[in-house]
Amino acid sequence: MNILLILNDPPYGTERSYNGLRMAKALTSADAHVTLFLLADSVSCAKQGQKVPEGFYNIELMIKAIARTGEVLMCGACMDARGIKDEEIIEGAQRSTMKALADKTLKADKVLVF
Repeated sequence: MNILLILNDPPYGTERSYNGLRMAKALTSADAHVTLFLLADSVSCAKQGQKVPEGFYNIELMIKAIARTGEVLMCGACMDARGIKDEEIIEGAQRSTMKALADKTLKADKVLVF
């Protein structure tokens, strides 16, 4: 089964992206092919070098786990608007387009938006 998850919120300050990543991780464990598409402020989720207080969840590590078995795509226009360069994103995530998101949406068995 192909599942597309679309995140919109920043990595911290709200738990929507965190919960979307928890769902993505659970789905990859359930043998589904997961594509994660980061839009708007969620593109910051894939920025490398995140430092969080001890005991606090780390979104960067969660994204890396999903990238190992699925796809992590990022809206290029959203990256540009936030000044995030390709070399600043974690390994396994890649710049993408709205056309790619449209294609992934049409091919997905299910689409979840957080």
